Amino acid sequence: MKYVVVSGGVISGIGKGVLASSTGVLFKTLGYRVTSIKIDPYMNIDAGTMSPLEHGECFVLNDGGEVDLDLGNYERYLNITLTRDHNITTGKIYSHVIEKERKGDYLGKTVQVVPHITSTIQDWIQRVAKIPVDKSGLEPEVCIIELGGTVGDIESAPFVEALRQFQFRVGVENFALIHVSLVPVIHGEQKTKPTQAAIKDLRSLGLTPDMIACRCQEELDVATIEKIGMFCHVGPTQVIAVHDVPSTYHVPLLLKDSKVMKYLGHKLHLNESDLSPSAIARGEDLLNSWRKLTSGHDSTFETVTIALVGKYTNLKDSYLSVIKALEHASMRCKRKLNIEWVESTDLEEESKKENLSEYHKAWHYVCQADGILVPGGFGSRGIEGMIATAKYARENNVPYLGVCLGLQVAVIEWVRNVMGIKGTSSMEFDPSLDESRAAVVYMPDVDQIKLGGTMRLGIHSTMFSEDSEWSKLRQLYGGAESVLERHRHRYEVNPSMIGDIEASGLKFIGKDESGKRMEVLENPSHKFFCATQYHPEYLSKVLDPSRPFLGLVAASSGILDDIIASEDLNYKGEF
Repeated sequence: MKYVVVSGGVISGIGKGVLASSTGVLFKTLGYRVTSIKIDPYMNIDAGTMSPLEHGECFVLNDGGEVDLDLGNYERYLNITLTRDHNITTGKIYSHVIEKERKGDYLGKTVQVVPHITSTIQDWIQRVAKIPVDKSGLEPEVCIIELGGTVGDIESAPFVEALRQFQFRVGVENFALIHVSLVPVIHGEQKTKPTQAAIKDLRSLGLTPDMIACRCQEELDVATIEKIGMFCHVGPTQVIAVHDVPSTYHVPLLLKDSKVMKYLGHKLHLNESDLSPSAIARGEDLLNSWRKLTSGHDSTFETVTIALVGKYTNLKDSYLSVIKALEHASMRCKRKLNIEWVESTDLEEESKKENLSEYHKAWHYVCQADGILVPGGFGSRGIEGMIATAKYARENNVPYLGVCLGLQVAVIEWVRNVMGIKGTSSMEFDPSLDESRAAVVYMPDVDQIKLGGTMRLGIHSTMFSEDSEWSKLRQLYGGAESVLERHRHRYEVNPSMIGDIEASGLKFIGKDESGKRMEVLENPSHKFFCATQYHPEYLSKVLDPSRPFLGLVAASSGILDDIIASEDLNYKGEF
């Protein structure tokens, strides 16, 4: 097993996740099987109880693991399926060690950070790195490990020490470290001091970078690269200039052009003769597909505008998977994507009274958009604005996709304004509402007290009804009888209202295995009005876009029938 660690210095949020994913793609283009691990040095067990405005999106895996959003990047880029154990947190490590101590597994010894915490981290990495993550069912050959946060933070100290020890446990010829740093431009001059200071901190902790990835708005000057190499004790070929590019999908090719794999191949003693011809061929196909993807994106000029009406638009990372799914779909439709961010509270009548300009601006974005997306969320804030958006899309034949909460607000809007049941809502927003009048109710099989890891989580089947051949969404799934998608919700459409809702014209074309839980709705008289209780964005891949998102972008671009009729609709992106 070869291990590549990606750490960061100077500031957080400079693209370690994209660089880690892109490095993994390059290993795959050579024919290697790749897996990824994300280390998050916070005390939470997982990301499930963290606010999107605090930490960004909570990504959900097949096994129901609620994890850091970077694991979504790994899955999208590498076309792999990870587990909850691929996200290591301080909370998980300490809980594991304390549980062993309580059982007496340490035989009376004093339990300390070194060696017990650091050894547990290393054992965890080695165990999880061996889990098969692709359809081959074989053990991975390369593991990319991203260390979250910034080196030097007190929270990450045990993990840095564990990785320092780890390089000797696995052998220095099987371990490489890429440190991502920032090169700011001040008054036109590229400044190297922050990077020098970051590398000094890293070395003081016992880790020596094999490569330094320098993030900069512009291409690095040769003099800057040489200066960083000299003062950071690495050769110029070990300094990677990662400047801004048209999209993050260009980063793997940027790294390839920077000869990253040439150096890593030498450092890790990679031998392509150990690879089978079929593995090499798969790698070459992936590289060609990636080049075709980026060149097609660069040559696209037509645009499509999607209004994203959400509750957490102040931090766009709250909807990272949604953004990526829209990007994947727009690239498949050969369109430049333009997202109009609309805070749902600004669409409400109360907002009109308090801030008329924001109210009109928000509705202007909605009314000018080619399509509308209402994503998931929790809590009552902004719900009336989402309901008003669903009403506008329905009445004006504007393509609409609702995800999770977006399905629930579409149902509430229909029950209120088409069926005439005024005052209906979700019991999430109005707990005092009589259940017989609630369009959305609490799922009876989830914990209403304990919040962590108790929702309907992970991958579940959705069965399409036999009489849904007309459905545009089902056609986008290639006419499948059932699909597997990931879930994250506590509430569902009121089962007692289903008959009346369908009789009034809105059809639930997809249900769970029991036939009692509504998973997919569609308005047959509309251009494209669909919603899913599951989160299709979690399974969208760069080379295999999510079908509901593809439908929204295609309908918004006026090419839905062409996309449905296309020969490669059923392409699964297997590489």
